[in-house]
Amino acid sequence: MNKKAPAGNPSRPNPLPGCPMAAAFSAIGGKWKLTLLYWLAHGESNFAGLRRRSAPITPKVLAEQLRELEADGLVERVVTGPVPAPVIYRLTPYGATVLPVVEGVRVWGEAHLVRTDGTAASDLAMSCADTIG
Repeated sequence: MNKKAPAGNPSRPNPLPGCPMAAAFSAIGGKWKLTLLYWLAHGESNFAGLRRRSAPITPKVLAEQLRELEADGLVERVVTGPVPAPVIYRLTPYGATVLPVVEGVRVWGEAHLVRTDGTAASDLAMSCADTIG
């Protein structure tokens, strides 16, 4: 076990203690977490910037997903000054360790779109076509 890795979010217990798959899904599962990690892999952003990119996500759900990613040590929330200064979100070094998984899911999703005759997002802001580099 990596002693530098964060302990995780104690408010969301692992449903299958000791199961690595359950631990992973607890941290990165959810409708928008992989997409948020993908976007943050391409650069830090403030809440408004993420909100503009994520039109179908309600502000409430966006805030919840970011809070959970932060609680699991994957995303860092940086306050840039007194309220109402924007808050910057960025990947932590620990969060960067999940990027190969995010990229693998993105590549699989591209192949799945082709296989099922799906279409890519027409809105470039919503697109997830760029590789994580």
